[in-house]
Amino acid sequence: MSCLLGIDLGTSSVKVVVFAVEGAIKGIGLAEYPILTPCIGYAEQDPEQWWRSTVNAVRQALAEAGHPEILGIGFSGQMHGLILLDQRKDLVRPAIIWADQRSADLLPKIEERVGLDLLGQQCGTAPTAGFLIASLYWMQKCEAELLDRVETLLLPKDFLRFKLTGELGTDETDAAGSGIFHVGRRAWADDVIERLGLPRSMFPKVHASADVVGPLTQEAATELGLPHGIPVSAGCADQPAQAVGNGLIDPPMGSVTIGTGGQVFVPLTQPLIDSALRIHTFCHAPQTKWYLLGAMLSAGMALRWLRAVLGREKVSYEELVQLASEVEPGSEGLFFLPYLVGERSPLMDPKAKAGFIGLALRHGPAHFVRALLEGVAFALRQIVDTMVGCGADLTRLVASGNGLANPIWRQIVADILNRPLCQGTGEQASERAGVGAAMIAGIGSGVFDGYQDAQKLAPIFNVVTEPNPDTVALYEPHYRSFLEIYPRMKSWRAI
Repeated sequence: MSCLLGIDLGTSSVKVVVFAVEGAIKGIGLAEYPILTPCIGYAEQDPEQWWRSTVNAVRQALAEAGHPEILGIGFSGQMHGLILLDQRKDLVRPAIIWADQRSADLLPKIEERVGLDLLGQQCGTAPTAGFLIASLYWMQKCEAELLDRVETLLLPKDFLRFKLTGELGTDETDAAGSGIFHVGRRAWADDVIERLGLPRSMFPKVHASADVVGPLTQEAATELGLPHGIPVSAGCADQPAQAVGNGLIDPPMGSVTIGTGGQVFVPLTQPLIDSALRIHTFCHAPQTKWYLLGAMLSAGMALRWLRAVLGREKVSYEELVQLASEVEPGSEGLFFLPYLVGERSPLMDPKAKAGFIGLALRHGPAHFVRALLEGVAFALRQIVDTMVGCGADLTRLVASGNGLANPIWRQIVADILNRPLCQGTGEQASERAGVGAAMIAGIGSGVFDGYQDAQKLAPIFNVVTEPNPDTVALYEPHYRSFLEIYPRMKSWRAI
């Protein structure tokens, strides 16, 4: 049996998928790691821990699959983070990841030095806390002595690729998510780099996602339990990876994802820039495609937080979400703003705060859970409405991510978006980012003849969660009320 290996480096865990070239998942491995918060607003991780977890997850997946022949290795990874290596290729500091907010106060200075018009035209996005551009600028101002030691910067999944091949570089999709990449030319935005006074030499070579960047080294092969010499592809960011895994190459079908964060993804045949820069335009894995991305920072993360606050860490997420079914839609007037670490689309406010609004003595744990699930869905609706206002077509959406695997949360999202959510059945609905990474590895290693050929293995979306018309009508005034809360609270900041 011949297979491909997809390594999906997430925020809370790394998942590894062994994917048969005929189109079935044969093995899955998973290993978790923490988010480090040395100060309020900081979010860091140890890249060496990523690697140790990847070794464990690869060995798990291979064992479950019966140690098949692996024809290629590809990657999917959490976006925007900053990894810095010195001349000896050693880590200069822990990785600053996408949830980090330390650069929030510097964003106006970036916009002033570069200009929002230039950022929009070239980079397809405003600078945002947690993006590589903002974290790098923060280092220039606050850790200049460490920045002077830097030889090369990478994005998260690129560190794993370096550990497998010894080669440094990134790919076009991850580079686009840095906020300092020319998405039209698919090259580093030299004008932006120059205006910020950053060393051009630290920006790595950029590959197409399917490019083979090297063979698996003997050292890495020994750790992973694989033969050396397997071709390793550049890989891509997690959102285009799940899109490839779901066959979302061309419009109009897009996706909505609930993982640690939440995302709405719409493929494009040409770049489409939001004039207000409330959403992002990035490069898709195929070199002739782009996509619109609206991202909220705290979706599944919020549910994980609530589980801890309620003291129910030993309760499964399925059991926790089940509590929501005890409460009528609308949570009896309780609202949740899901801005635990600020917010991106469409607010673009790193200082936005979360909160439960409308508390009454009657409200209990079930109300909190339902209000949280609805609050995340309302925030996703804001993103969808913003995209539609920019001219995007979102009539059909694929439900992706662990959050939407739950039928209760999926129905809430379908009702609030007032759109059907499509899924495959069984394993067809699972691990699509890892499957997409494996498919891209198959293109690079010659197993598939391009993205259209790999697309034949995409799921058949034969499960559709239709919005309930009665609940849709009930949610509409609640959504309008939700929209009013943030503007009223924005002028008030907790000390």
